[in-house]
Amino acid sequence: MDKKDHDRDLGLIRELATLFRDQDLSEMEYRRSYPDESHLKVRFVRNAGANPVPDSAPVVSHVEARTVSGSDSASITGEPGESDESHEQHPGLITSPMVGTAYLQAEPGAPPFVSAGDEVQQGQTLLIIEAMKTMNFIPSPKSGRVGRVFVENASPVEFGAPLMIIE
Repeated sequence: MDKKDHDRDLGLIRELATLFRDQDLSEMEYRRSYPDESHLKVRFVRNAGANPVPDSAPVVSHVEARTVSGSDSASITGEPGESDESHEQHPGLITSPMVGTAYLQAEPGAPPFVSAGDEVQQGQTLLIIEAMKTMNFIPSPKSGRVGRVFVENASPVEFGAPLMIIE
């Protein structure tokens, strides 16, 4: 998927969110497949206030992680007192493909998927981002060494937030 498709998808997601809100829908889902076999799935669900949607087992999906250049990335913040420029231009920067909660381990008490200094293979799970009760496994877009992890376990992440660097 190229940057042009990504920009179109962001516009489409905004339009879908507006439609969802304006039409006061309770649920809406959109799916799209790309020629390179990657996929986009957007799902909106509104809680019914007094009658919330019953909890169920989380849905599991795989999301394509990608490295970004500084021009592709959204506003990126780093460690306190650290300049944004120190990592936003790094060619191995992995950013969050969605808003959600980042989990560095499969379950409480389990070892982390990866830690700084670990060697990883392309496709290996780096972390999970939970979004709307869906567990999205974020795979490494390339092989290399984990240079730095920017998120803590069970911490909220925004779209475009730095997750880690693969060198």
